[in-house]
Amino acid sequence: MSEHSMPIRSVCVYCGSQPGRDAAYVNAGRSLGKAMAENHLRLVYGGGTKGIMGAVASGVLAHGGRVTGIIPQFLIDMEATRHSLGQLSELIVTPDMHERKHKMFERSDAFVALPGGIGTLEEIVEIMTWGQLGRHRKPMVFANIGGFWDPMLKLIRHMADEGFIHTAHLVQPLVIDDPEEIVSTLLEHWASQVDREGEAEIIARL
Repeated sequence: MSEHSMPIRSVCVYCGSQPGRDAAYVNAGRSLGKAMAENHLRLVYGGGTKGIMGAVASGVLAHGGRVTGIIPQFLIDMEATRHSLGQLSELIVTPDMHERKHKMFERSDAFVALPGGIGTLEEIVEIMTWGQLGRHRKPMVFANIGGFWDPMLKLIRHMADEGFIHTAHLVQPLVIDDPEEIVSTLLEHWASQVDREGEAEIIARL
């Protein structure tokens, strides 16, 4: 499939800058990165070169794919090594977290949350919030490796049941257990639904 004909051209991946306690998390990152490269999808991510973040990026690069890392200046030495950052296809250094998230949204056609910590949770929840408010219709995926996101998904269902997600039809993330199925599921079931109408105006207001 030609890159120019694909509605989904880049995928933003949120994940931990630590490897976690289960080796399956890092393996999932590498697997997802490999599948993205093989399907000509650019990785957009937070620029870290350690933990699961590093695994996703190395998975893409090792298979000839392209990676855009977006990282605030103050995090460079915490979440990356300067040598590893030099291996990325594109590196964007921002002055703060707000601009980082803005640029990640702007450059991405879909979002995937692998296991991670508070930062990963905050990022995917913000994307879900923008979806609920009708600011985008880009697909969102919880990569539920080993049931990692089960507590979060239970909470979302509870919020909806209690009447606090008033536009639940706009917050319908895909839940995929097998990382090798993420890319194919996005391309097969969601590619035609990416809505970019008015996107420039939306981005400007975020």
